[in-house]
Amino acid sequence: MDHVLHLKCLICGKEYTTDEIDYICPDHKNEGIVDVRYDYDLIKSRINRESLTKSRDYSIWRYKPLLPIFPDAEVPPLAIGWTPLYEAPRLAQKLQLKHLWVKDDGRLPTASFKDRASAVAVVKAHEKNAKIITTASTGNAAAALAGICASVGQPNVIFVPVSAPPAKIAQLLVYNSTVMLVKGTYDDAFELCLEAAAEYGWYNRNTGYNPYMTEGKKTAAYEICEQLNWQAPDVIFVSVGDGCIIGGLHKGLKDLLALGWIDRMPRIIGVQAEGSNFLYEAWTNNEDILTKAPVSGITVADSISAGLPRDRIKALAAVNETNGAYVCISDDEILSAIPVLARGVGVFAEPAGAAAYAGLVKAVEKGLVQADERIVVLNTGNGLKDIKNTMTAVEMAGVKPFIIEPKMEAVRKEIRYLNIQ
Repeated sequence: MDHVLHLKCLICGKEYTTDEIDYICPDHKNEGIVDVRYDYDLIKSRINRESLTKSRDYSIWRYKPLLPIFPDAEVPPLAIGWTPLYEAPRLAQKLQLKHLWVKDDGRLPTASFKDRASAVAVVKAHEKNAKIITTASTGNAAAALAGICASVGQPNVIFVPVSAPPAKIAQLLVYNSTVMLVKGTYDDAFELCLEAAAEYGWYNRNTGYNPYMTEGKKTAAYEICEQLNWQAPDVIFVSVGDGCIIGGLHKGLKDLLALGWIDRMPRIIGVQAEGSNFLYEAWTNNEDILTKAPVSGITVADSISAGLPRDRIKALAAVNETNGAYVCISDDEILSAIPVLARGVGVFAEPAGAAAYAGLVKAVEKGLVQADERIVVLNTGNGLKDIKNTMTAVEMAGVKPFIIEPKMEAVRKEIRYLNIQ
């Protein structure tokens, strides 16, 4: 990996080679998150926008020279990446905007954005000859790791709160992961995973701890810009829990700027739920994120539930360094966004994914975006992940099925009532 210069601590600035540490700067215990730094001049000699047009590899591995892996690294076989970017003119008109797209990462193999990071985790674990890979998750990162591990026969141990949606737990079990349902919060599961990984020597995929997870997640930014013919959007909306996705988008955009593939940095707007709004509070009040106390982390959007965001340094920088913002939305606003997004562009999002669109609605109300700006909303997970909350959302929207007798007259009665013939 001669294109990787070093790993740099985001607290003290100390630099390490990739052989010196596996995860964090040891001077700051488990908070010492580091960033992977690259030799962009060397990368430019190996990949450019023109060479990408010739690539038939429509996955995150089309960007392999920009990832912290060896050129000949064996990668998982699942088709990860290159998710669709849908133009959404009806949603745009509804919000009096001119240019709006929805990036649908609910289309990935395990139906969430987290496949991007987990794919890199499996490659890095194989570099280390790891026998077991582990992670803590509210559900999606766990399912992503479980599915990708299953594709290569890699044993794994998963820690998730017992409150995780049943559909996500089902994914873990069907992939034959060893599942630890923790009687506590995501933060409890995270700490327990750290302890177990240290005691047993497992490879740790945890976001906000393993720096390479940012590198997998940044590939979404590459795809957005390439799919827009390298005309970077003005604004990107993304829901935020632990902070690794928003940090990854920022990292990807910084890469593209350094390479000269885009000519400006989009503003990034992070969206948080009211009960899990650590970063919104810190940004709004200019608080010290290293000493700020955790929040409750309670929200219907389990994928962005985090009392203490583990990747908060990168998450705050993503907004501050792009002149972006954080917005805060209620659980009702999140649930209301699910059917709106589905009907407006055909994307069925879980609560955390729909939160990004709800955040756009709030940003329009607050005047944080302009009508002529080019805006991308990132859906991070498929709605089938959480049917219980989806049913609540459609009930809130006043939608229900018609239960009828198996007779044509029953159909006619409802059609007359609906006046849709």
